[in-house]
Amino acid sequence: MKCFVGTALGNETTFLGKTEAMRQALKELDLNIVDMSDQNATLDGGDVLFTGREFFVGLSKRTNQRGAEILADAFKDYAVSTVPVTDGLHLKSFCSMGGPGLIVIGSSEPAQKALKIMQQMSDHRYDKLTVPDDLAANTIYMNLPNKGHVLLHCTPDEFPDSAKVFEKLKDHMLIPVSNMEKAKVDGALTCCSILINKKAKV
Repeated sequence: MKCFVGTALGNETTFLGKTEAMRQALKELDLNIVDMSDQNATLDGGDVLFTGREFFVGLSKRTNQRGAEILADAFKDYAVSTVPVTDGLHLKSFCSMGGPGLIVIGSSEPAQKALKIMQQMSDHRYDKLTVPDDLAANTIYMNLPNKGHVLLHCTPDEFPDSAKVFEKLKDHMLIPVSNMEKAKVDGALTCCSILINKKAKV
């Protein structure tokens, strides 16, 4: 398994400590770390959607073509396709994976346009779950031992119409998680999560 460690956009001094802390944590998990040292490359994790079969990389204010190329070079076994992000902070501002082969997508015109591009670029067929609110499409899916399909999603207080849509996922354990405070600074559920499919050596 490979993980990226790079310099975040913005105040480098502020992020340097966090980057080194993350690097140390990944080393302790014995993961292969890929440094993105090209000063012309930008790649935001919120623009990277891994479906389990391929990568979609949003080209946004935070991610450019060079960043997508470096990701493609690091993960040569997977197809990497770019998707223009014309509205919103990044790709995961309106989509995420809701399970194996299931894309959760917002209903806005930019979200639906991005989905159409992903469908055209891919050799795989994905199911989709469309929610009325773009921000509600940012979910966290986990396949956990003894739990099965688990999905963290928006609360009914935040997006009542979207929360009702998630109830269609009868084979998922649904866990509503409030994102109200993080949303004030453009944060989403996936912004606060790093999922690693590996047991730590204790």
